[in-house]
Amino acid sequence: MAGKLSLGQKLRMAKHLLAGLCFLVVLASYYSGPALADPDPSPLRFTFTEPHMGTRFKIIVYAPDESRAKAAVKAAFQRIVDLDDIMSDYRSTSELMRLCQKAGGEPLLVSEDLFRVLDRSQEIAKLSNGAFDVTVGPVVRLWRKARKTHRLPDSKELAQARELVGYDKVRLDADNRTVQLSKPGMLLDLGGIGKGYAADEALAVLKNHGINQALVAASGDIAVSGPPPRTDGWTIGIAPLLDPDAKPTRYLILHDAAVSTSGDSEQYLEIDGKRYSHIVDPRTGIGLVGRMSVTVVAPHGIVADPMTKVVSILGPERGLAIIDATEGTAALVVRKTGDKDIETFESKRFKDLKQKQTR
Repeated sequence: MAGKLSLGQKLRMAKHLLAGLCFLVVLASYYSGPALADPDPSPLRFTFTEPHMGTRFKIIVYAPDESRAKAAVKAAFQRIVDLDDIMSDYRSTSELMRLCQKAGGEPLLVSEDLFRVLDRSQEIAKLSNGAFDVTVGPVVRLWRKARKTHRLPDSKELAQARELVGYDKVRLDADNRTVQLSKPGMLLDLGGIGKGYAADEALAVLKNHGINQALVAASGDIAVSGPPPRTDGWTIGIAPLLDPDAKPTRYLILHDAAVSTSGDSEQYLEIDGKRYSHIVDPRTGIGLVGRMSVTVVAPHGIVADPMTKVVSILGPERGLAIIDATEGTAALVVRKTGDKDIETFESKRFKDLKQKQTR
């Protein structure tokens, strides 16, 4: 009968229809509309360097493109400039120097940044019983002059300067955010904590701009955020004590941390065969003698930076005890004991850091 299909024809038609549907399903699995861009392309590495705070700041970032990197880093460098205007003891117009000009007077309202740095400085001064003390400014001024003239500070001038030193002469009022320096002539020196804080703040600016993989380095002070792509962290070399220009043999692999190294490899005074470090003991007013390098790792630069001075001044035995008692910090001390003899000391947590060594 015309128009009717036999059972065989119906089965063959169903078979062809099923095959067609299967083909469409397979095709759909390969094609689902226009091709989409990679939602998370690998970021690109960019490096920027500028002079600030008497040294060179280097900022390395990973960003999607150059324009975004430049905008973020520009803001980070501006933050460093602003902090230098606050904390510099070389500029008479800085907020720090304006505070010192009021020494011996009434409490003075200060910025949040300056109060935060002074507050942390006082904490570490108390913790170290004055081994770290930002009131050491008058003594530091004499040693700066000594390095220029190659003559030791005058004993009478040094004695007078030491009369102005003492963290107990700084009074902080957190409720009113004021600072009072109790004796006229006091000078504060934030050289042992300021760059560490600036590195922290530069990282914070980068994060606010969406840059979460970055390194900020200011001479011996380094702060890092997230690790570079496809790595466990930033690889940071520890300079050899006797030849800081030589290739490091020991490396730390860090992320979301800060590391600071202090020593006398660059700034020192040598008189009559005796080498005096630029690091001055606030309790004696004398530059440290003997060759030693201290590396401290901490969650933030505002801690790592001053802690290197604490350990340098107190020595490995007493200094590392403070490191071990401070949560999240670790330290390595390398000390020269003879013409070529070197000894090393590690805090309890230092061996737990991710490291690699080469020859």
